[in-house]
Amino acid sequence: MCDELTELNALTEKLEALETRLKDSENQIVELRNKERTKVIFSAEAGARGAIGPFNTETTLVYKRVITNIGNAYSEFTGIFTAPVAGVYYFTIFHHAGGGPGTELFLYKNSQHIVTTQDHPSVHETAHNGGNAVFLQLYQGDQVYVRMGANSHIYGSNYHTTFSGFLVSRM
Repeated sequence: MCDELTELNALTEKLEALETRLKDSENQIVELRNKERTKVIFSAEAGARGAIGPFNTETTLVYKRVITNIGNAYSEFTGIFTAPVAGVYYFTIFHHAGGGPGTELFLYKNSQHIVTTQDHPSVHETAHNGGNAVFLQLYQGDQVYVRMGANSHIYGSNYHTTFSGFLVSRM
């Protein structure tokens, strides 16, 4: 009888351990499904006809022509991307402009300058082109946006000047 009771207790402990492992596995599956469902991808173009700028002060660019906005994290009214979830995101900025005053674009995270793309003024060039890209760790609610330097300009039509980003991995 004692051996049977010991065996029964051992089997009960094994069963409880298996139930715990099963619950943990189910929780991991739910978490992975939630991560998979969160899609954040946007791409927008300056959307104006011709030159934008130069302005006397640094100016936030509003990319008005939205190409893709899965997750609706980019606002074509403010030019600001707001992170809907914490994670690692990838952002790109590209610009095209005619010769003349030059171009400076600054990508910001909240109020922190992160990266720049720049082309100096030139009397011999007829076009300015440039770009930059960066991975950023963001918390929910962090904002990413592009500002154009004072006395610089971009060309805003035909999909030349873009701001894009996507969620790489949730944290």
